[in-house]
Amino acid sequence: MQKIYIKNGAAGGNPLANALVVVVGAIVITVSLVLGFFAFLALSAVVLVAAAVIGIRVWWLQRKMPKNVASAASVESELIEGEFHVVKKDKTS
Repeated sequence: MQKIYIKNGAAGGNPLANALVVVVGAIVITVSLVLGFFAFLALSAVVLVAAAVIGIRVWWLQRKMPKNVASAASVESELIEGEFHVVKKDKTS
């Protein structure tokens, strides 16, 4: 039995087998593209949700922060500023 070879070296004896290889190859490529597209959509959705959660969290923390930190610190602390004068020195010093 003699085999007929195509230019690239693949055997081309049975046209039905060649057609089946082409059809199966096209189906595999199509399924791979569709699955890849849906995997990309799922990954994009996860990234989008994570970005939204982080953005909302940052916004929430910034909203709770006072606009002027110095004025907020002076209002909340119990520090009283003032001057003092020494009236009488200790004998030990």
